[in-house]
Amino acid sequence: AVLIRYVALFTTLLGAWLLVQTYFSWSWKDISLRSWLGKQLPRHKCGNQRSCPQNHFAFKIISGAANVVGPSICFDDIILMSSVKNNIGRGLNIALVNGTSGQLLTERTFDMYSGDISKLDAFLQGITDGTFVLVASYDDAATKMNDKIRARFVELGSSYVKNLGFRDNWIFLGAKGLKNKSPFEEHIKNDKDTNKYDGWPEMLEMEGCAPRKMD
Repeated sequence: AVLIRYVALFTTLLGAWLLVQTYFSWSWKDISLRSWLGKQLPRHKCGNQRSCPQNHFAFKIISGAANVVGPSICFDDIILMSSVKNNIGRGLNIALVNGTSGQLLTERTFDMYSGDISKLDAFLQGITDGTFVLVASYDDAATKMNDKIRARFVELGSSYVKNLGFRDNWIFLGAKGLKNKSPFEEHIKNDKDTNKYDGWPEMLEMEGCAPRKMD
């Protein structure tokens, strides 16, 4: 009788588990021994989904959302630009990082709606070889954009800057001296039929591993 009782209990529990798994798409991976023991899952740099291999830097770039939520740039687990640091603004938010050491060289914001485009031109022209260039747009990144500035970003590895238009969202990681197009770039057009916000497209987010420049 005791054995039958245990078998019945086991069958009931197994049936309940299968029901939950079927209707709520849970799996054994979601309820692991680690979670029962209260241990935290490992945290990766910049909050990314996975760790980077040796001699690579983790990064995450988030564009602005409309003209309300500012962008964020993280590199090697350090927030370089964000609303919390109070160093972001309308237009292009750009951080320059040493490609060998991973150290921040400088960060600047350029107003692309009513700012002086010559300042951005001088800034881009002064970037030295082996420097990572991380870019996040906010509000509007293209009103003041001209062919000369677009060409400078192309030299840094951009594929989408040629098509950047009014209130488009754009995030990019390139480098001075890059021989090929950068694989780290996302762009979304301002389109009234697909915009997530009134007058602006949805926010962009990109994470990855940038290879260290080896001398």
